[in-house]
Amino acid sequence: MNRSIAIIGSGIAGLATGIRLQQAGNQVYIYEANDYCGGKLSEFKLGDFRFDAGPSLFTMPQFIEELFELCGEPIEDYFSYSRKDIVCKYYYEDDTRFTAYADQEKYIQEAALIFGENPDSIRAYLASSKKKYDLTKSLFLNKSLHKLQTYLSFDTLKGIASLSMLGIHRNLNQENEKFFKNPKLVQLFNRYATYNGSSPFLTPGIMSLIPHLENHYGTYIPKGGMISITKALVSLALKVGVKIQLNSKVEKILISDSKRAEGIVVNGENMYSDIVVSNMDIVPTYRKLLKGREAPERVLRQERSSSALIFYWGINKDFQELDLHNIFFANDYVGEFKNIFENHTIGDDVTVYLNITAKNIPQDAPAGQENWFVMVNAPGNTNQDWDEIIQRTRVNILNKLSKTLGVAIEPLIVSESILDPRSIESRTQSYQGSLYGAASNNQFAAFLRHPNFSNEIKDLYFCGGSVHPGGGIPLCLLSAKITSELILN
Repeated sequence: MNRSIAIIGSGIAGLATGIRLQQAGNQVYIYEANDYCGGKLSEFKLGDFRFDAGPSLFTMPQFIEELFELCGEPIEDYFSYSRKDIVCKYYYEDDTRFTAYADQEKYIQEAALIFGENPDSIRAYLASSKKKYDLTKSLFLNKSLHKLQTYLSFDTLKGIASLSMLGIHRNLNQENEKFFKNPKLVQLFNRYATYNGSSPFLTPGIMSLIPHLENHYGTYIPKGGMISITKALVSLALKVGVKIQLNSKVEKILISDSKRAEGIVVNGENMYSDIVVSNMDIVPTYRKLLKGREAPERVLRQERSSSALIFYWGINKDFQELDLHNIFFANDYVGEFKNIFENHTIGDDVTVYLNITAKNIPQDAPAGQENWFVMVNAPGNTNQDWDEIIQRTRVNILNKLSKTLGVAIEPLIVSESILDPRSIESRTQSYQGSLYGAASNNQFAAFLRHPNFSNEIKDLYFCGGSVHPGGGIPLCLLSAKITSELILN
């Protein structure tokens, strides 16, 4: 085959695409504007504390294992991880505490006890979640939605025939209320809408398939932190012969008179190739790299997913009860989402997501201290007064954490860094700072995502969280697979 392929961006989808195409006999060049690889999946240090700067949830490791198997490389030489016995812990201000165990039956019994629900209702919900996933994965996750042959397989036709039972005519909140009486448990399963940056009051009920990915496949802790995923993929890419060029900002995609992608402009220099793959957010890909060319405006103007406001705190205390777990400090979930997605403000009723990693990775924090990743869902950057929002939200978060944990938190903060939608947008080129590209707040959202290829320009392809099938580590890796197969076939 031996074609020259230029990939714009070294997010995990770009790296995985590069690995697959290089292994198939092509010469791949990855151009990265930053001085580091990984896109959102990066790291930084703050004094004596180390932080993962991006995703904090690791699921479906089989998609990473598949890359090493494809290349005939032993994954244990590059990357290791362990499965968590506890997925996360939930804290409510009325002193309700719920531990989400990885063992499904233990999870069901604990949830039934804490929330006063019939265990059979919880069991039925998880079975429904699995069924939705099994019926739709062939259509929505494993293949391009924009190629006719996708719809000609038996599995796909079976999934389409079952659409009426998938909850697409109800929103996720309504789907969850079908199964549960306790508003706290409805709230718990509503939060899975945030896994693709959407609202449970708008995204279709089919999104209730997401809990299956966590409850069935489990959650994991990579040794060395989330950054070890990026490091492993970079090492594998270099091993198989991918050429990675950092500090190489792509300024333009070169298009021939015959409407074929023939290369890119990097730091003012033309770099010609047979194929171009953009791992850059689809909106700036068109607005900046394809400026002046006709763009799919209906796709580009879709509502964007939520962003995030994240406080990275070095804490001068060892909270044993929070050890190694994702923590959710819940409150008025309905109010929170209405504030964020309708009024574009963040009020007192925030749901805080807290990730503790210090005891899993000793070098991440000094002895007796912890590094905290404290996140609230936030609207995208549309020129709000972020400085005022950050100040107000910080006060709300500190009050909430202090009240729930019974300890004044602010005096314990010895280091602080803040990431908001503005900085997410500037660092990662994610339009409006969205974490997952377009939102999934309508029943046709999956079909409205940009395809993994261009209909207008030959030899131009796309991968990453802003195109099919969506954002998050597993979907980005699936995006890489879909894009690679389109190129190779």
